[in-house]
Amino acid sequence: MKEYELFCRTLKNLEEIQNVKLPYDVIKWTGMVTLFKLCFEQAWKAMKELLEQSGYSEARMGSPWSILKLAYQAGMIDNETEWLQALKDRNDVTHSYNEMIALRIIQDCREKYLVLFEQLQKTVEEKWL
Repeated sequence: MKEYELFCRTLKNLEEIQNVKLPYDVIKWTGMVTLFKLCFEQAWKAMKELLEQSGYSEARMGSPWSILKLAYQAGMIDNETEWLQALKDRNDVTHSYNEMIALRIIQDCREKYLVLFEQLQKTVEEKWL
């Protein structure tokens, strides 16, 4: 369960963004956006790993988008729309040099994505391990 363990570690790091207060300097907002990206990456890879181990052979060659779709169908996640938006924001991280994009991602992370990641961790602990 290597990917799941890495996800749990990155989630713990990401939870620290709740302690960072405005105003953000460029290093803080770049760091927070990077933590979001790392946590998202480990989340979908953990889903992939768990789905494969549970017999979902179609997960073997899946992209992040297809893994999110499959995880939703399998009941691993329950808010497909927000997960797909998180994927879009993960893709937007390449533009995090743009302060407006970075601040939007940070706000969404604090308001929505952190909860998604924590729900994933809870569901995995209760139903998939």
